[in-house]
Amino acid sequence: MDEHIIEALGKAKIKVKNGKVVEVGEPKIDYCPIFDKYRGIKKLTPETIKENIEFRIEDFGMCTEDRTMRMHDFLSFGVSETLTTILKEGEIDAVVSVCEGCGTVILTEPELVQGTGGRVSGLVSTCPIEKLMEEVGQDNVLDPANASIDQIAGTMKAIEMGFKKIAVTIVSADDAIRLREIEAENKDVNIFIFVAHVTEMSEENAITIFNHADVVTGCASKYIRNIGKEKEYFVAGDSIPIFGVTDTGKRFMELRIEKIGGMKDKKDPKIPKPLI
Repeated sequence: MDEHIIEALGKAKIKVKNGKVVEVGEPKIDYCPIFDKYRGIKKLTPETIKENIEFRIEDFGMCTEDRTMRMHDFLSFGVSETLTTILKEGEIDAVVSVCEGCGTVILTEPELVQGTGGRVSGLVSTCPIEKLMEEVGQDNVLDPANASIDQIAGTMKAIEMGFKKIAVTIVSADDAIRLREIEAENKDVNIFIFVAHVTEMSEENAITIFNHADVVTGCASKYIRNIGKEKEYFVAGDSIPIFGVTDTGKRFMELRIEKIGGMKDKKDPKIPKPLI
């Protein structure tokens, strides 16, 4: 069965089958400044979301075997862009990420990091697409038979492959806790935790995330944004803030900011509505 489930554009549940959008749920938020800026979407509805996903399928083959896997920067500043930069700079050896058609993957090529992560967020489940796994490399796919998503098992695989400086993208507070345990169990390994897709996260989980992560995106999360501001963590971005929680996370973000020639403050920046 060729089926891919995504949470995107206001955390709406979207199902793509055989290259067609077959289901779109109601979004949890009404407005996202990123999609307004890049696609002119003023209000998130099932109809505008369906149109956007269909555009991505047509534009770069999302959720199909025609998918473009290698890309250059999409945003000036984002998680995948930061990961790409620090991989190029040798700050990390590998990225444990996710991609449709592959599930959890271990990546060492910057353009693959950007290509697989830059324009798809909130991948809930996917199924194997042989052509895409061949581009990533079968040995770099956690579970080629099922394309399962498991960032903990992916991190363990990266360690078994010999990587020592590993960045991992996660969406879960429980994963953040377990990754720090794995790091403590492997004294010669450093794990750098990047957290995204935090819209609608509970306050308890937000606190846990900040206690364990290196870099955290604000998305439309009221708790992530409030805690990040209250604690005065290093932050970049006005509409969608990204927090450098640890000194290392801050340094990673500064490397990216240096690469793009600095960040400009926006007057009256637009933010997602509502924050939840």
